[in-house]
Amino acid sequence: MTADETGVGRLAGTVARLRREIDEERAAADGRALVELAKGVLVERLRCGPAQAGEQLARLAERAGSTRVELAAEIVGEASGDELATVPRDDGRPDPGAAVRLRTAQSGALHADDTQAVAESLFAHALAPLGASAVAIWLAGSDASLTLAGHAGFATGEAHRWRYVPPGVPTPARRALAGREAVWIADLGESGLPSIGAGLLGRVAVPAGTGGRIAGVLEICWPGAVAPQPLSVRKQVEALAELCAATLDAATPARFADRAAPSELVDLADGLLDPALVLGPELSPEGRTTDFRVHHVNGRFVDLAGRPRAAVAGRTLLEAYPLAAAAGSLFDKVEHVHATGEPFRTEHLNLAALIDQVSLPVTAGVSITRHGVLVLVVWRVQDETSRLANLLQHAQRLGRVGGFEEERHTGAIVWNSQLFSLFGREPGADPVPLARIAEHAHPDDVLALTGFVQTVLHDHRHASAAFRLQRPDGVTRHVRVIAEPVLDPQGVLLTVRGAYQDVSAQHWTEVALSATQDQLAITAQEAAEHTKLTLQLQQVIMPPTHPTLDAFGLRVAVRYRPAAQEELVGGDWYDAVVLPSKQILVSVGDITGHGIKGATGMVVLRNALRGLAATGAGPAQLLTWLNLVAHHLADSIFATAICGLYDPHTRVLRWARAGHLPPVLIRDGRCDLLPMLPGMMLGAVAEASYAEGEVVLEPGDTLLLYTDGLVERRNLALDDCLERLCAAAREPRASLDDLLDHLLDQSESDTDDDTCVVGVQLP
Repeated sequence: MTADETGVGRLAGTVARLRREIDEERAAADGRALVELAKGVLVERLRCGPAQAGEQLARLAERAGSTRVELAAEIVGEASGDELATVPRDDGRPDPGAAVRLRTAQSGALHADDTQAVAESLFAHALAPLGASAVAIWLAGSDASLTLAGHAGFATGEAHRWRYVPPGVPTPARRALAGREAVWIADLGESGLPSIGAGLLGRVAVPAGTGGRIAGVLEICWPGAVAPQPLSVRKQVEALAELCAATLDAATPARFADRAAPSELVDLADGLLDPALVLGPELSPEGRTTDFRVHHVNGRFVDLAGRPRAAVAGRTLLEAYPLAAAAGSLFDKVEHVHATGEPFRTEHLNLAALIDQVSLPVTAGVSITRHGVLVLVVWRVQDETSRLANLLQHAQRLGRVGGFEEERHTGAIVWNSQLFSLFGREPGADPVPLARIAEHAHPDDVLALTGFVQTVLHDHRHASAAFRLQRPDGVTRHVRVIAEPVLDPQGVLLTVRGAYQDVSAQHWTEVALSATQDQLAITAQEAAEHTKLTLQLQQVIMPPTHPTLDAFGLRVAVRYRPAAQEELVGGDWYDAVVLPSKQILVSVGDITGHGIKGATGMVVLRNALRGLAATGAGPAQLLTWLNLVAHHLADSIFATAICGLYDPHTRVLRWARAGHLPPVLIRDGRCDLLPMLPGMMLGAVAEASYAEGEVVLEPGDTLLLYTDGLVERRNLALDDCLERLCAAAREPRASLDDLLDHLLDQSESDTDDDTCVVGVQLP
């Protein structure tokens, strides 16, 4: 270590020692100041000299078993009659230690030269014993800004960074100032609020005010998250805030009760072009604001009730305007501004005045600001004319309308602000005369505008026109102009008045609507052609009636009913054909979906089944192959189907089902459902197997194959639907065709689906 480094270290140690000694001496001085206050109280009460009062204080302290400082705090507290040191403990009894700390801090604050010394005294005597690690005293500005007036315990440089907080920054002190109440924050990091000493998590900000006016904020910091504090600590913090208020605002509001407002504020009010009042607070014996006295009214002042200025000046606000006491009215606004310093401005505030005990409501724009301990109130009453003009201006802005007026003899042209914006011109630019608007229009619109100008300026008739305005910035707007001439009694043109309206949005909406209508017309035509093609395809392959098939003693009849709505062309299909093996193939199926996709899927499966049946395979194998076709070879076809093969020699009908409803057998007046054989719908999986059943047809038997469109109802269980089908089929009919027609007529299905039913009868 060099000699220079050794010298610097010794010097730093000396500085630290001297600083400790100064702090100790300051603390001792604060204690001595408190003792001197107590001696003064004893001198006044005992009618003795200072030396005798000091001796008496020492004897009393020894007799009470306390220190002189503790006894001094008790004597001063009793003599002052305030609540500064009457801080209870959690059990409700007085806390002598807290009283000494607070009285010592008060003594130090009263003898301090500035707010910085006050902050150091509060921190040393009152806050450090509470576990606090730092304190900041903020001075509230007239613009609701915050200035760091005193601090203690913060890291080097932190106070300099936070020496000024502009209006609007949401710090804990700002919240306390705006809410006019203490703000306790357990963890500053979780709150998201910026503030001095960000690493100190526990925080409380308490408004510091006197006479109803908040002069600043006391902010106390703890090193870690702070738990909810007991009542004793909260009372001590509030008492310390009162000490800060006395040091922040040496000029109390009571000083203005008996004298005129400061000349600079009077000059400011008199220089305004709107009515203005300078108000000062009226305090109760407890120091609370009860009203505001009118100290000055400017030369522009107009009373809401029509009274002269002298009738308002010198009176209190509630005496002059008693209706201002209503919640949220003028008095509340003035009180808030006076307390917090936060300015208040609004374009619309409902005021009211009493005229012969009749309330006269008035709407006004109001500005309220605090200047020291006084409040400046400025208002501008909105009369009916200005209100209507304001409404008209907003209507023109919303409707994109700009008005104009032209004097023909002088050539003077008046445009409103909306019109300058519409033409893309600066407000100070020269307006465009009506006679020259064609120069700013699209060439295709010049002819129409020429006729418009001729009608207005020469024929002296009202006219309107639509054109495309080409602005200097290259933007084209669709505009509608309307104008009317103003003539004198001799018919001479004096003035032309009119308006331009930006109809660009309407124009493009109409263009889009026209294009949409054209597209809808094309789409509707395509949909109609699509439906027509689908119906034609369906009717060719699946005609509503099919000639009865009579082969090898077996009769097969078919009925098909399309869906009720043409656009819901379904995928029901059927087939009945004699195979080369002399067996008869009977099948029914239903493709999921509607339209052309359902129709083409129906064709694919129907023709595939015919081709596969020529191999001589049984119904179960045919459905297995047909599932492969639906899953792999077709375009995402899902379908149900039932396939039957009738052998005329044995009268045996072998059948299998793929997710389809089971057949119905009618025999000897009975009607029964065949077993529900296992079998998955076609196309659902790549590989599927199907069970096969057999039924021997007896003479007179009738077997029904059908699709769900014959039986299903939306609000009825499927078993009940099938029971109704069996009930209808039991009724005896003259022929197979008559039976099928009867089933279609009696069908109660409400699914708007197509319907197919195939009857197989052995006479």
